[in-house]
Amino acid sequence: MSKWLVFLAIVVVVGTCVEAQEPAIISRAGWKANRSVGDGKRHKIEFITIHHTATKQRTNRPIETKLRNLQAFSQREDKLASGKTKPAWFDVPYHYYIAVDGKIAEGREIEYAGDTNTDYDPTGHALIVLEGSFDTEQPTVAQIESLKAMVNWLAKKYKVGGEKIKGHRDYAETGCPGSNLEKLLPELRKIVG
Repeated sequence: MSKWLVFLAIVVVVGTCVEAQEPAIISRAGWKANRSVGDGKRHKIEFITIHHTATKQRTNRPIETKLRNLQAFSQREDKLASGKTKPAWFDVPYHYYIAVDGKIAEGREIEYAGDTNTDYDPTGHALIVLEGSFDTEQPTVAQIESLKAMVNWLAKKYKVGGEKIKGHRDYAETGCPGSNLEKLLPELRKIVG
């Protein structure tokens, strides 16, 4: 093999180790998002935090409908199942949504901090939510593959180390992201290194 081909092979291998490819993501325009309401809080990504929707997985609704419904709920004051009142938020609380079929959609623009109904400050956190209630349901194979791709891409893009990839309940008193999803966190950290 010539020296040129050996050099090219090394460049290709090193290049694939350094960069993670952005997964296919449905943009806000793609799901016909409304504008954000008011002013968001700008932030710099330092953490990746995994959530679940805590709602039953629905295979019969397209992700675009799910995001429009989530945005409508997010942008109005509303009662939660706990009886607590949720304030109207700037936008969808999460930056990325992974549906039961593994499709990924952009939620809140990532330059703005997310929102939560729990007592932690999500400033600096890239928030990924998976559709489902993972104390009783299992994430699908498609969701797991999409989650791995998202975490790998975000970690490389924002230089987030494996120790900063956690679940919602690592920061707040909550059942989120559910025990069946939380089991995947060590594997996600290993992917990043």
